[in-house]
Amino acid sequence: MPDTNISNASYGNLTNTGTDWSITNVSQDGPADQEETVYTNSNFTKYMGYYKTIPELCMAIDAKATWTIGKGIIADPETTFILDTIKGFGKDTFNTIIENAIRTYHIGGDAFLEIIRDEDGKLINLKPLDPASISIVANRAGIIKRYEQINKTKGGKNTKFKPTDILHLARNRVADEIHGESLIRAVENIILMRNEAMSDMKTLMHRHVKPINVFKLDTDDAAKIAVFKAKADAATDKGENLFIPKGAVELELLSVPANSTLNPLPWIQQLNQYFFQATGVPQIIVGGSQEMTEATAKIAYLAFEQTIEEEQLFIEEQIGQQLGLEIELEFPASLENELLTDKSKSETTQASTPEDTAVTNGMV
Repeated sequence: MPDTNISNASYGNLTNTGTDWSITNVSQDGPADQEETVYTNSNFTKYMGYYKTIPELCMAIDAKATWTIGKGIIADPETTFILDTIKGFGKDTFNTIIENAIRTYHIGGDAFLEIIRDEDGKLINLKPLDPASISIVANRAGIIKRYEQINKTKGGKNTKFKPTDILHLARNRVADEIHGESLIRAVENIILMRNEAMSDMKTLMHRHVKPINVFKLDTDDAAKIAVFKAKADAATDKGENLFIPKGAVELELLSVPANSTLNPLPWIQQLNQYFFQATGVPQIIVGGSQEMTEATAKIAYLAFEQTIEEEQLFIEEQIGQQLGLEIELEFPASLENELLTDKSKSETTQASTPEDTAVTNGMV
């Protein structure tokens, strides 16, 4: 018989059993100590898959591109005439070309457009290129020497471009890196967690609608079991009755009782909110209202307005520097003046008057 003396109890040591969460160090993709440093975005096809598969990501990126273009481009008549001749792949306008570029660099970090000029050096077209096929080549000092387009045909030669032949828009470039940073990289884990939770919810709903059955068969004959399995599965799939000889089978229902599992809906909603915060696009911009008051909605809109104006400034400066064209992007609809008016009205309403603080009949 074992010794059950409680004084013989001992304790373990869990000090080193847990793993602290930590961040992996990330090195800069800047120039190395060599004649040429080459960067090719090997993740662009993966990020494009996220964009085309995840609806909320597609909506957030499209919203940024659409709002950045805003009401369109404002320029002087001469510049407007030049921009009107640019057709991209034949059916584009300058607005759609730039909107495409904004969408592209949010997906992959960089957008590349071939600058096509006539014999006199005048701009006649901009052709969007596939970022997955473009390599950026920089010298030892970190200055871009050229771009190389990987030929997609078997046995074809790569095409080399001078820096002045490519309009390169790099999103959120950090330190001495020679490329931009994808928006998707920062929200990838949120996307994965949300879709895993939604997949669990899908399975849970199936278990409520079509619960699992356990059949205890009065036989161990593999052939008879296979026949019964086929009939039972067919009956379940079609929602029909199944008739069994009495005593041949025992049925046990493995249903999922209500509230017996963790409800994933609040977690999914929290991830939704976290996702749109991380992308910098309020849900009201893409059609979601949540439980927001008018005041909070206006503040969220105003915050979004600042990020879009910064994006517009980036595009205006890059077009000016790389193409030599001066343009202005008009914001779709600003609430700044309305918020200032509301603030003024509020201050007027709350302002005290002599009557508010006067002592009347000995009472305040």
